[in-house]
Amino acid sequence: MKALDVRFLILAFVLGSGLGTWGAWKWQAACYDLQLSAQALGYQHEREQAALAVIDWQTAEQAQRRALEVRLQNNDTHIHKELSDAQTSQARLRDRLATADLRLSVLLANPAGGDGVSATADPAGVVHGGTRGELDPAAAGRIVAITDSGDQGLIALKACQAYVREIAH
Repeated sequence: MKALDVRFLILAFVLGSGLGTWGAWKWQAACYDLQLSAQALGYQHEREQAALAVIDWQTAEQAQRRALEVRLQNNDTHIHKELSDAQTSQARLRDRLATADLRLSVLLANPAGGDGVSATADPAGVVHGGTRGELDPAAAGRIVAITDSGDQGLIALKACQAYVREIAH
């Protein structure tokens, strides 16, 4: 029976060691799973925070972009109105020149013969200086067209400057 006891002891030792090893392995696996779960939860929380930060940043950028678009639209509306008013004014001036309701004149440096318009002011307008000479209606129309182009160029330049100011703002 002694040999049986030794075998029983060896079997009990092997089974006990195997059972202990299996228990330790399960315990370590459970601890490792807890650590991995905590780590994964931490990473998930960090990713959520990063995603929220990106969403907040995008929202702020979109709000800034919308505000810029509104300012640019307001500038465009203002510039368009200014350009339209200038064109209307130029058209009225051209019409008045065409109907001889208005005449452009220039100050003559050396009046040769007294053919020019008198320097006395009439109630309908203001004449400054010495003798003046009336411009041909076609020449007056060309001058008005040149000033119209100049006005449009200045308004376009002003619009570009306002746009750059808004973008740089």
